[in-house]
Amino acid sequence: MTTRRPPKNTPRSPADREAPKGRRAARVAAPPRKPKVDEPEREDGPQRIAKLLARAGVGSRRDVERMVEEGRIALNGEVVVHPAPLLTSLEGLTVDGNPVAKPVSTRLYRFHKPAGCLTAARDPKGRKTIYDLLPKGLPRLMPVGRLDYNTEGLLLLTNDGEFKRQLELPASGVERTYRARAFGDISQTQLEELAMGITIDGVTYGKIDANLERRTGRNQWVEMTLTEGKNREVRKVLEHFGLQVSRLIRTRYGQFTLEDLAIGEVELVARDELFQFRRRMG
Repeated sequence: MTTRRPPKNTPRSPADREAPKGRRAARVAAPPRKPKVDEPEREDGPQRIAKLLARAGVGSRRDVERMVEEGRIALNGEVVVHPAPLLTSLEGLTVDGNPVAKPVSTRLYRFHKPAGCLTAARDPKGRKTIYDLLPKGLPRLMPVGRLDYNTEGLLLLTNDGEFKRQLELPASGVERTYRARAFGDISQTQLEELAMGITIDGVTYGKIDANLERRTGRNQWVEMTLTEGKNREVRKVLEHFGLQVSRLIRTRYGQFTLEDLAIGEVELVARDELFQFRRRMG
């Protein structure tokens, strides 16, 4: 593996200017204008309740299955006890006694998550979450994957639970790229060994494309691209090599990049771009 030039999509800050400028994009500080056509994407034939409700933005399929277990979902007044029954529409379905609204077209947003907030709807400890930072008036959105409390960078948000699931599944092969600033000693040869995968404390991590960008003393920036996105994967792999991660930034998820989106800003992905991406996913 040859050493590549540093990517052009790392955020800049007054205290840490580590990346070049990228092209400037329009920002969204309020809900997008209503599109000319606001109809859900259709699939022929009956579908499982969990999938229908995920497409309607109630939550991910796993969230819906959990709601079924809790007795929160009913069909024509009868509590649903299994998420598998096949239905052709949302008619008669309720969540916590409230009728389920018809889904609208899939939306996808890029959000620059800062460090020091949770990727969660709420926190029992009262810590700040991403929903405290998002502009008011946006549709109900779900995060695609998670960034832990101290990790910053690109977080995709969508109103479509089924699309969220597709983006998160390792089988979909959607790449995620991170840049880590770490203290310690590591060589490019060691990083190249990650292309074969690695097992740490009984957990096996798949192929990781890792590149040592540059070093200043014992501090270096490491770029890592992976497809699994297991819990704290990047941190655990680098810590396995004895490195101390002081900053971790996700710069890319699939074809969508952080570019120069300012911390806390959110931007709607253009419909054409989203359509082409979903088409390539099959």
